Amino acid sequence: MSTRDRPFRQVDVFPGSALGGNPVAVVLDAAGLGDEAMRSFARWTNLSETTFVLPPSVPGADYRLRIFTPAEELPFAGHPTLGSAHAFAEHTGTAGDRLVQECGVGLVPLRRTDGGWAFAAPELRRSGPATDEEVARIAEGLGIGAWDVLAAEWVDNGPGWVVAVLRDADAVLELQPDLGRMRYPTGVVGPFPAGGPADFEVRAFVPGLGVDEDPVTGSLNAGIATWFFASGRATGGYTVRQGTRVGADGLVRVTQEADGVWIAGATRTVLAGTAAL
Repeated sequence: MSTRDRPFRQVDVFPGSALGGNPVAVVLDAAGLGDEAMRSFARWTNLSETTFVLPPSVPGADYRLRIFTPAEELPFAGHPTLGSAHAFAEHTGTAGDRLVQECGVGLVPLRRTDGGWAFAAPELRRSGPATDEEVARIAEGLGIGAWDVLAAEWVDNGPGWVVAVLRDADAVLELQPDLGRMRYPTGVVGPFPAGGPADFEVRAFVPGLGVDEDPVTGSLNAGIATWFFASGRATGGYTVRQGTRVGADGLVRVTQEADGVWIAGATRTVLAGTAAL
C-alpha cells in the first residue's frame, strides 16, 4: 500500500515538570491504515503507546481511537486518551471544553482542565480481591514476600490490571521486580507521609505488553481510584507521583465527583508534523 503524509503529534502527558511525563505518539487522520501498518508503526515508535485517530462509528463520539503498545492493541489506556484528546483538539481547532472518545471499552467522556485534559474512569471489567494464590504470584513478580502486600485487588479497565498496596511510598520505590516471573499487568501503590510530594507513589509493570515499567499510567490510576473511593481508602481527591524510578516526573490528579471518577493531568505537544504511513 502506498504511503502518504499524515498529521502527527507527540504529546507529553502527566508531566510534573518539563518533559517529565509519558509521551504518546498520535497519528491523526488514520483512515485507511491497516492493522499491520498500525502495529508496525507502534513497534517503531517504541513508546508505551501509539494511537490512531479515526472517524467515529457511533453517535455521540467525536472520534474513534485505536491504541497500540509495542506488542499489543489495547481496548483502553489512560495517558493515550488524554494525549490524543489534546492532539485532536489542537489539530482540529476544537475550542470546546468537552470531547467524547470512542474506543474498545465504549465511549469515554473527556473535559479540559487547567493545562491539560481529564477523562472519566471507565467501568471495571474485573474487580474484587486477588486470591491468596494470586497474591503469591504478584509478590513473586515484584520480588517481595506475600506478607509485604497489604491488599491486592483486580482493577481491570482494559489492560488487565491488578494492584498491590504496600506499606508506604519508599517500599514502592525500593522494588526490584523480577519481570520474567510477572504473571499479570501489575500496579503498586503506597502512601507518602503528610507533606510529601504527592499523596501516593505508583509504579506500573507490563512486560507482557512490551513495556517493562510504564512512566505514568492513566488506566492504572483510574482503576486504583475506582477501588479506593468505593472502599473508603480515599475520599474526595488525591494526587499521585509516578515514574520516579525510570527518570520521569509524573503527576496525576484524581477526583471523585457527582458524575464519576476523573483522572486529570497536564498535556503538551512536544513534536508536531507528519508521519509517512
